Amino acid sequence: MTINEHSLWLHGEGFDMLGIVSLPPAGTPSQRTGVVIVVGGAQYRVGSHRQFVQLARFLAQAGFPVLRFDLPGMGDSPGELPSFEDTAPHIAAAIDGFQQQHPGVERMVLWGLCDGASASLLYVDATHDSRIAGLALLNPWVRSEVTLARARVKHYYWQRLREAAFWRKLLRGSVGLGALTTFGQNVRRARDQRTEPAGFPDNMARGWMSFGKPILLLLSELDLTAQEFLEVSRSTPAWQHCSSLDFVVSRTVHGGDHTCSRPQHQTELFAGVRNWITTIH
Repeated sequence: MTINEHSLWLHGEGFDMLGIVSLPPAGTPSQRTGVVIVVGGAQYRVGSHRQFVQLARFLAQAGFPVLRFDLPGMGDSPGELPSFEDTAPHIAAAIDGFQQQHPGVERMVLWGLCDGASASLLYVDATHDSRIAGLALLNPWVRSEVTLARARVKHYYWQRLREAAFWRKLLRGSVGLGALTTFGQNVRRARDQRTEPAGFPDNMARGWMSFGKPILLLLSELDLTAQEFLEVSRSTPAWQHCSSLDFVVSRTVHGGDHTCSRPQHQTELFAGVRNWITTIH
């Protein structure tokens, strides 16, 4: 069966955004739950290796209406690109426009990758929007100098030290002074015990803790951003109890990279999201 797609303009205060809605095939039972794909970074509504397109169509085929949209300054939306920390008005406008066109969609799941996941958490923290029924978060972005250094030392450098090829390069003098200097800098930063100023990761944690509805956390095994999130969630007081909450389901995409670019990882990711959404009531 063929899904149906159409474009629409999403209007907010001082901005306009182009969106694409993917609808289930004709005759499919209508679902009250829709999905909004929150785009992050230097991305537009298609996504890396067409990830957002394929996810939208996969979920529509399963019966869920899906909206993906271009933030201002990206894709076909005019204007200046906002920081992911300032996208709450844009997410709200996307949901408003989606429901105006399709009033049968009563509740929403926000799906986001990287700082799209971060923006989703910041949105629920800022708005407490009762229409949001769940959050699906892939490799959330919680970047800081200290946590990045710790993730690099624990995961990237440790893996490199276990590779015979690295030691061969080192003995041949093929590992440059710059690389060794960078390694030393990361070790020093990783050992820094000073408390960093509160910032957007703390606001994300506050949104997570207060949400009280289903959250699906998806982490790619081979992704540094995912490893940094784990480092933050284990070592930062604001995050330490987030993953153990009853409404949180955590899944690891074994062997997956940041965008789950390999077909087998994409299939696993999409099926996991679909199966989780069906549990939301």
